[in-house]
Amino acid sequence: MLIIGIAGGTGSGKTTVVKRIAERFSDNEVALLSQDSYYLDNGHLSLEERRAKNFDHPDSVEFDLLIDHIKKLHNGETVQEPVYSFITCLRQPETRCVEPRKVIIVEGILCLVNQDLRDLMDIKVYVDCDSDLRLARVIRRDINERGRNINQVLDRYEKTVRPSHLQFIEPTKRFADIIIPQGGRNQVAIKILTNHITHTLNHL
Repeated sequence: MLIIGIAGGTGSGKTTVVKRIAERFSDNEVALLSQDSYYLDNGHLSLEERRAKNFDHPDSVEFDLLIDHIKKLHNGETVQEPVYSFITCLRQPETRCVEPRKVIIVEGILCLVNQDLRDLMDIKVYVDCDSDLRLARVIRRDINERGRNINQVLDRYEKTVRPSHLQFIEPTKRFADIIIPQGGRNQVAIKILTNHITHTLNHL
């Protein structure tokens, strides 16, 4: 089994990179885990308090559960990935069944922060992107998908997203084996990575 971690700032293009990689392999070869699924459930808080939480801080993620699930997949066990809603900022009652595959891709802004998680990864990737482009993508996404207005998005960006990116996320670039500038637009980097994955799988 090959375990790949893909990190990078909010709106950097991580999800696009993951899609570009996954589409070059069959569903029977690749399984995906999203760090977003492992945000802590804050059901004891009001919706306003939940939305004010800093989702770009390492303390917002249940890393122990994510690590446990990766270890189980590595051991050939099926896991139930949580389903998290950014509308309600709560975990949903349902879960997503993830079966072990030859390649496990773990994607999320903070997935290179935790050393125990990094130690499970065979390949660590950081998706890099200019901050102005990331902000534009965050505005579009949070308004269209997460029920926020422009003032809420900008306020959150200034108070938590940008400071946490500089403090926690961007420094993890130094742990990366591969850095992909321009996200999913960088076809050359993605091809190099997928060729490396194919080569590794052929020699497992």
